[in-house]
Amino acid sequence: MSAPAIRGWCPGAHRPMAAGDGLVVRVRPPMGELSPGQAHGLAGLAKRFGNGFVELTNRGNLQLRGVDAGDHLPLIDALMALGLLDENGGVERRRNVVADPFGGLGPNDVQARVARALARGLGLSDFAALPAKFGFVVDAGPLRHLSDVSGDIRVEASGDRLIVRADGCPTGRAAADAETAAECALAMARWFLGSGGVGTDGRGRMARHLAQAALPPELAGDLRPNPAASAPRPGQRSEGILAAVAFGQLASEDLSHLAASAPLLRITPWRMVFLPGLRDMPSAGGLLTDPADPLLRVHACTGAPGCPQASIETRALARSLAPLVPAGGTLHVSGCAKGCAHPAPADLTLVGRDGALDLVRAGAPWDEPHRRGIPPRHVAATLGG
Repeated sequence: MSAPAIRGWCPGAHRPMAAGDGLVVRVRPPMGELSPGQAHGLAGLAKRFGNGFVELTNRGNLQLRGVDAGDHLPLIDALMALGLLDENGGVERRRNVVADPFGGLGPNDVQARVARALARGLGLSDFAALPAKFGFVVDAGPLRHLSDVSGDIRVEASGDRLIVRADGCPTGRAAADAETAAECALAMARWFLGSGGVGTDGRGRMARHLAQAALPPELAGDLRPNPAASAPRPGQRSEGILAAVAFGQLASEDLSHLAASAPLLRITPWRMVFLPGLRDMPSAGGLLTDPADPLLRVHACTGAPGCPQASIETRALARSLAPLVPAGGTLHVSGCAKGCAHPAPADLTLVGRDGALDLVRAGAPWDEPHRRGIPPRHVAATLGG
């Protein structure tokens, strides 16, 4: 089974995407952070204009779903008033920077300086043609926390030296300081645009482009990045508390609770919220802070009826199946073969097709199924057997 065709686009705030349950409006918090006031305000907007939930994405962004078309402009005005939105829709679309949530906590921290410089630079018209999915990753600590996060240009560290590395290259070039690293990353993006990295359909990724075009010597280097850290788990860390929510759905009440509990909220690309400096575990009902919670082993997309491409309900099914997934295992319930919630292999993947489910073992939603056409009521018995 081949990978499905790509449809739609990344739903920004100015240019939302229509789904079965209304508009999907994506918010990119500046520096990946929410102040308590912004978090309280966003929780209120989710209840007023959306379905009462704020979704966490795997790019460290937030989404409001179920927005009526007539409410879109009032929602945009409210997001601007909270300081969560660029006035220019093009700038908002390409300000696609993910930074290490555990770094950059001080205003002069090197990772914070790199991320701010990249965000400023991407506001220039030079980068107007960058694809919406083209992203930058700032991960310059002694261990890389974002090694599994998609990014086309990465600012990392090799020992205690900053490096800039194009996705698809195992090594990068040294940068003297944060500002130089950001300038090099932006120069790499200019080369990508100028050398034909964007196709006629407006799409393009760095690794794919490097398979056909060589990076110029002045942008290449021979320094390997620092090793990757183990996958983060929810709970107490030395830097604070990491809180997860099932399927990345954060109820507005829980977001308000976090805003009242912490001086800063960092949105991570693992569908978790990091609360720097917090020592007491928040007690909001929907938060998952036990790394052994079975719900952390399960991925599920919006499913039907919220997504018009899905033919099955997904999240209630995934929640009921979570206890059947052994420790260390993963289950992905996908409404269709696109695999939006987890576009990667899982130990078990259930794919909706014509109201039934196909079972893929040790594969992705678009791989050949081990078994086809399982009725939803028989899935638990199938997995149990």
